[in-house]
Order: sequence, then structure tokens, then C-alpha cells
Amino acid sequence: MIHFNAIYVLWLREMKRFVRAKSRIIGMLAMPLLFLSFMGMGFSGMAIPGMGSGVNYISFLVPGIIGMGMLFTSMFAGISVLWDREFGFLKEIMIAPVNRVSIVLGRIAGGATTALIQGVLILLISMVIGFRVPDLASFATAIVFMTLIATTFIGLGLVFASKMRDMQGFNLIMNFVIFPLFFLSGALFPLDNLPTFIKVISFIDPLTYGIDGMRASLIGFSVFGIMTDLAVLLGFSAVMIFLGAYFFEKSESV
Repeated sequence: MIHFNAIYVLWLREMKRFVRAKSRIIGMLAMPLLFLSFMGMGFSGMAIPGMGSGVNYISFLVPGIIGMGMLFTSMFAGISVLWDREFGFLKEIMIAPVNRVSIVLGRIAGGATTALIQGVLILLISMVIGFRVPDLASFATAIVFMTLIATTFIGLGLVFASKMRDMQGFNLIMNFVIFPLFFLSGALFPLDNLPTFIKVISFIDPLTYGIDGMRASLIGFSVFGIMTDLAVLLGFSAVMIFLGAYFFEKSESV
């Protein structure tokens, strides 16, 4: 049975932590904006093969940078499990009369909201350098893909956090996992420019479909088609929620 009060409490806790940590808000925007500013402006005048006619590089890059920011934020949301284990809070919620699926959903809801705020802020800031959202429906569709990206990678982050005890080790492993996911997703360059064997690997990267779906909704450029992106990402999201809940349930609170 799902306990919605527990989900809400854990979501609210994460929101309070987010609002109180001003440096966290600045930090989560700094790297995406650096990528967007230097790469977007530096390559804006170049003709890049496979990008589609009538699409400039800044428009192509914005969905990729949003995906990058959400990937980093979502994966590192798992570190809160390690902090809670370190300070005893995890033990307290583990013995509470709620099932662990509700605890996982609460954590995913909080982390997804934080990542979604980041994605929307990057999108709004990108409009200052010339990016344009076609209409409200496009914006709403992009929000759906942002939410699915966040849910997928928070679930994956919980899988790693549930099996680890050392925070420094978690950071090292996350960096080792995140960068291949990022570079294989086509965030910075069209997938058609990749060698065939690498392109095949990129097809099993959930972020590939999230970014492609955002591009389809925001600039009308897509490799797979928006419905394919949505279906595949929904599947990845469901699997990661299940795995996150399963490994979290098997983890020890101390």
C-alpha cells in the first residue's frame, strides 16, 4: 500500500533542503550555463553535419545541456541516502510504519522536483541568448521529458547508493557512470556523426531518448520520433523505479 503522507513528507524535506542551500542552486546552474555559453556561442556559426536544415547549434544544444544538468543532479540525488545513513535518519525512516516503496517514491519525487526546477531555469536562461520555445504545448511536452529523465536517473542513483557505504566512493563511481551516459546521448553533437558501433551503444542510453524527445518538442528535430522517445523513456523510468525500490528495500539502514 502506498502511503501518500510519507511521500509528501519526504518530498517536503527535500524541498526545504533545496531552498535553504543557496550555493546548491548556483552550483547546479553553473556548469550547464558554462557549456551553453562557450560551446553555443563558439560553434554557433559552424555548419555541423547531421543537425538538420534550419537548426542552428544553439537551438540544437539547449535540450542537450538541459539533459546534462538533469543527469548530474538526478544521479547525485542518491548521495542523500548515504548522508541519511551516516547521520541516522535513514534508520528512523526504515523503522517507520510505511513500506519502503513509499520512501523511494518520496525521494524520487523530491529529487525529480529539484531537477525539474533546474531544467526549467536553464531553459528560461537560454532564451536570453536567443533560444525560443515555439508554444505552450511544446513547453509542456518538454516538461514531461524532463520529468522522465529525472525519474529514470534518480532511480539509477538510488540503486548505486543502496549498495554503497562510502560517499567518496559514490562520487567516483557516479562520475565514471555519468560521463559516458552524457557523451553517448548526442547532447553535444548529432548521433549520425558517431561511428556505427558507438551509435549502437548510444541506443541503450536512456538520456539519448530524453534529449531527442526534448529536441522534438522544442525545435522539431528528432532522430527517433517523439512517440518512440516517450515510449522508450517511460519503459526506462518504470524499470529504474522498480530497481531503485528493490535495492533500497534490500539495503541496510546502518
